[in-house]
Amino acid sequence: MLLSTAYLPPISWMASACRGIALQDGKVIPSTLHLEANENFIKQTYRNRFTFAGASGPESLSYPIVHDGHRLITEVLVDYSTPWVAKTKKALDSAYYSSPYFEYYRDGLFSILDSGEETLWMLNLRLIGFLLSSMHLCVDILPTTSFVPPPSSGEEDLRYVIHPKHPDTVLEDLGLGGRKYYQVFRDKYPFIPNLSSIDLLFNEGPDSMLYLLPSLDPLR
Repeated sequence: MLLSTAYLPPISWMASACRGIALQDGKVIPSTLHLEANENFIKQTYRNRFTFAGASGPESLSYPIVHDGHRLITEVLVDYSTPWVAKTKKALDSAYYSSPYFEYYRDGLFSILDSGEETLWMLNLRLIGFLLSSMHLCVDILPTTSFVPPPSSGEEDLRYVIHPKHPDTVLEDLGLGGRKYYQVFRDKYPFIPNLSSIDLLFNEGPDSMLYLLPSLDPLR
């Protein structure tokens, strides 16, 4: 699987990243994810934005980067000259304080946001690692060593398929289309699919893994 980096990535990204996880003779076989490390930054994508469920419906937040010419995605600097971290934490507190697992995962998530990671690559990587660990998902992340234009050969390439402004069939292709889980504002508006993976984590906690990988659910 080949994916672009993502900031608190959507459920379709996370489900794609972990789809190779399997059980063999009682042992967990990790999924292998190739993460694109040799592209230039692309604005208005999940590389620095995420979507969550607010009181009035879906909301998006992003963090600014330092615009100093074309840089490889691994070299793009995060801009801390505006209070985007405080804004993000306040928005998440407001949206998820009543969710079943927010209090359990809040400090771990916020400590990464507060860490002041210098680059987009490392900030995203730490957040992705936090999500994978919290969901008990075994994924080996391998940065790419060179850029291969799409479609790449030899593996599934979703680098430019999972995009906030372009509809796709990723969830349907993974057998998750129409699959729902508990959401905080379920009494105010219908279920919202494919939000940031934090929406799934805060609402389902350790059962997030079984939502993403229903084949591993012993009750199915």
